[in-house]
Formats: sequence, structure tokens, C-alpha cells
Amino acid sequence: MRNQRSLVRKGRALMLVSALGLCGFGLVMVYSASSVKDYQVLGNSAYHLVKQAQWLAAGLVAMALASRLDLRLSSRRLPLHRDALALGLVAWCASVAGLVLVFAVGVERYGAKRWLDFGPIGLQPSEFAKLSVVLLVAALLAKWRRGEMAADRAFWGIAGASLSVFALVILQPDMGTAVSIAVGVFVLLVLSGVNGRVLLGLLGAGAGAGIALIAVESYRMDRVLAFLDPWSDPGDKGYQIVQSLLAFGSGGLGGVGLGLSRQKFSYLPMAHTDFIFAIIGEELGLIGSLAVVAAFAAFVYGGFLVAMGSASEYDKLLAGGLTGLIGTQAVINMCAATGLMPVTGIPLPFVSYGGSSLMLTLVCVGLVLGAARRAERSPAAVPSRASAKRSSAAAVGGPSSTRKGRVREIPVERRRDSGAHLPRADRRTHPRTGRA
Repeated sequence: MRNQRSLVRKGRALMLVSALGLCGFGLVMVYSASSVKDYQVLGNSAYHLVKQAQWLAAGLVAMALASRLDLRLSSRRLPLHRDALALGLVAWCASVAGLVLVFAVGVERYGAKRWLDFGPIGLQPSEFAKLSVVLLVAALLAKWRRGEMAADRAFWGIAGASLSVFALVILQPDMGTAVSIAVGVFVLLVLSGVNGRVLLGLLGAGAGAGIALIAVESYRMDRVLAFLDPWSDPGDKGYQIVQSLLAFGSGGLGGVGLGLSRQKFSYLPMAHTDFIFAIIGEELGLIGSLAVVAAFAAFVYGGFLVAMGSASEYDKLLAGGLTGLIGTQAVINMCAATGLMPVTGIPLPFVSYGGSSLMLTLVCVGLVLGAARRAERSPAAVPSRASAKRSSAAAVGGPSSTRKGRVREIPVERRRDSGAHLPRADRRTHPRTGRA
């Protein structure tokens, strides 16, 4: 038990330090990547920095609140803020409603309708849909693992929850977010011990669906062709990848210096969001880029340590699924920026500018920290109050009987006159009448 608790403590510390460090570093890089264009267009070089700092403050509060949620799976009815399955279902329904609302009153940006604007605040429902799917699927899988739900019922529940959100996100269109949702669900299936043949079948089906989705949309095919040979059309289809690679090439080993990027002077599109990793590579070089990779590796390692040390099946799946979701987004973003995979439009967690993404990521961190807190306080690691009372009763000479060197506590009943007596099963009785 001590080993499990030490794993959880180590994982929690790694996650928290990595997340907070990446958030602080992200503020610096958002300012560096956006200051020039903000000054040219808005006359305020700190515009995106201030907005990101405001979202970060709100996200830290949300993370603290999420870490205090005492989510549990129980056959008894629990309050909404404690019932893991009910909360997952409510979150999923709300996110689906938001995704549907996008098609009616959503705001279109960069060729996709993904945002809902509420005055000065803009939200991206697809970001919160990722969290809701993980919450619901983790609860369903935990119910199945505990034998409280039939396999076919759990399968159809998981398929319905995942595919409906996947389809709505694809229609926005936002294939990058849809892929991250699919990967997050797959990680949960692996952690829950689903049969290997089933997992291979799902991998094959997912690959086939991905190829079909790329084939039916010309812009997706253009991105794939640009990924394969960006220099064939460096002024149009391959422009983003070429400019990103130029940024990394200019940075070299140690970078050109913090704040001294040349690509942010309107050469590299989306420099403060999707391609902020390229600005990091240019200004801080290979050393700075590897430091960011190491920070994400530490975060993922810490999250899986929490999952390994979790006391319940649900906490194990929740911590592993949310950690896998964040880690997958980081890998996709960094691979797209370095030309290792097609451009998807997924921001770099903790670092890229974006209020919805930052808020969701910090809420995920808070939920994993909550799983760590429950693991440290679980009955498996900490003696329960009942066992502590029994131990203290035995220590002060409470009634007990010995058998083969073991001590067994004998329960005590109370009579109507408040006197104590031994339970009926422990009294000596007459062999014929059965009376005491």
C-alpha cells in the first residue's frame, strides 16, 4: 500500500509541476508570438496576453474546484456532484446540445463553424465534448468491469456516446478534435482490459474511417498531399508546413533568442495558436523544443502513475483517459508543426492561445488530481474508522476469544435495561432444550 501511495504522490507532483510550468511558459510564448501582429492590427501588443492570463486565472479556479469533486460509482443514489455516471451523462448531454447549437447560431472562423460567442466570451463546445465523452465512457467501462453492467449494454452505450459526438465534430468540420476523441476512447478501452482482437478490429475500422473521411473532402486530401511533399506548392497548400520548418531551421540548436522570432512577422499563420511550437523552436532552438517535449512526457508519466495507484476502477480509467487525451493532443500538435503528420488544427495544451482549450485542459488536470486525492485517502491505504474502533477496543482489553493463536473480537449486544451481554450464539446452551 505504501508503494501505491508513493506512486500517487509522485505522479500528482509531476503532473502539477509540469502543468503549471507549461502554463506559465505558455503565457510568455503567447505574448512573444502575438505581440507584433497585435500591435500592427490592434495597437495593443499585450491584447492576447491579457486575455490568456484571464482564462488562465479562471482555469486555475476551475482546476481547484474539479479536484475537490468526490466522484464515485455506487449502486445507491448519490448527489449529482458525486455520482460519476450521472455527472458524465449530464456533461455529455450538455456538450451534445452545444455541438448542435453551433450549427444554428455558431460563429464561423477559418472555414469552420466551431464557436459560440457570448458577448466578449467565445466558447468551443467540441473542447468540452472531449471531456464529457471520457467521463461517460470511463463510468460505463468501470460499471462493466465491476460486473454491474452487461457487456452488450456497456458496448452500445460507449458506441452511442462516442460516435454521436464524433459525427457532430466531423460535421463542423474539425477532424483533429474528432481524432483526439477517438484516441481518448481507445486508451480507455485498453486500460479497461478489452480483448486484444476487439482492439485490433477497432484500429482497423478507425483507419478505414479516417481514409474515407480524407477522401471525401478535398481540403483534407490537400493537407495530406502537402504533408507528403510541402515543397511542391510552397506558396499555397504547403505554405504553413514550409514556414514552420523554416522557423525550426532558423532556430538551430540554441535559438535566435526569446522574442526575436522573424516568422511571427506575418510569415507563419496561426503563430500563437496551432503553430506556437514552431515559434518555440525558432526562438529557443532544439534545446527549448526538447524541454517542452520533456515537460509533456513528465506530465503523461505522472498521470499514468496516478492511474496505476488509484484505488478504484473508475479512478484508474478517469486518470488514464484524461492523461491520454491531453498527451495525444500534444503529440498531434508537435508532429504537425514539425511536418511529421498533416496539419490538423489542434492547439498545444497549456501553451497555445485559446480560452476553451486552456479551461478544459485545467479541468482535466483537476479531475486527475481528485483521483489522486481519493487514492491517498482510500480504505486500502488508510484504516477506516470502523477498523480503528475495533483496534482500539482490542487494545483496551475488549471481549475476545482466542483460537490457534488468533484473536477474534466478540460483538456485544445491549439488553433493554442497558446491560451488556454476549450474543446468543456465544452463550452456553443445554444440549437438549437449547436454553441458556
